[in-house]
Amino acid sequence: MPVNSVINAKEHAYKEIKDQILKLKLIPGTKISEKLMSDQLQVSRTPIREAFLKLAQEELLKIVPQSGTFVSLINLDYAREAQFVREELETAVILLSCEKASKESLFNLEMNIKMQEGLASDKFGLQQKEYFLNLDENFHKEFFELTEKQRTWQMMQSINGHLSRFRLLRLMSTSSLDWNILIEQHKAIYTAVLEQDKFKAEKKIVEHLHLMLTEESILIKQYPDYFESNN
Repeated sequence: MPVNSVINAKEHAYKEIKDQILKLKLIPGTKISEKLMSDQLQVSRTPIREAFLKLAQEELLKIVPQSGTFVSLINLDYAREAQFVREELETAVILLSCEKASKESLFNLEMNIKMQEGLASDKFGLQQKEYFLNLDENFHKEFFELTEKQRTWQMMQSINGHLSRFRLLRLMSTSSLDWNILIEQHKAIYTAVLEQDKFKAEKKIVEHLHLMLTEESILIKQYPDYFESNN
């Protein structure tokens, strides 16, 4: 097999399995096998094995000798640490964005918010919730791109898996979440950057990121098998 084909197979396997984990299509605690994923993704078992190892390094899979490979349970300590890292880094990036935002990046942010508003006007099913979460992530990612901190964003994603799954579970499960609050916070962050108001930008991004890990006890009670028991 050509070198490029091998690399593509590795990347394809890694991205597909990770996507299934982060979107909770592979439920926390589920046992998976190289053969199962090889058949599903139609690639050989070698790239699957390498994807498993990489995902285990990111603590999204747990490889237990003599037992098998399992989708890791959601660890709230890991989620809290990811939130801490994200808050520290993203606050710095937002402040830098106040200095560096271009017309193009501001336009992209404005369009993203408009799509959020359009989505929130419809009845939210699972697909809409996943799409909203993607829009939310792209909104935040735009600040890293406009400040040329793409590698920082990628580094953040490597430790973000437990937090991402918690957020999606919360979006899927709670009926009390007001989507308009999230959108209004996005608008406030955008406006602060547009006006180059660093004090307001820092205040709004911290308020927004603090929402990421709320309703922990409700979700643990509703999905006890999804979480590590020591949390």
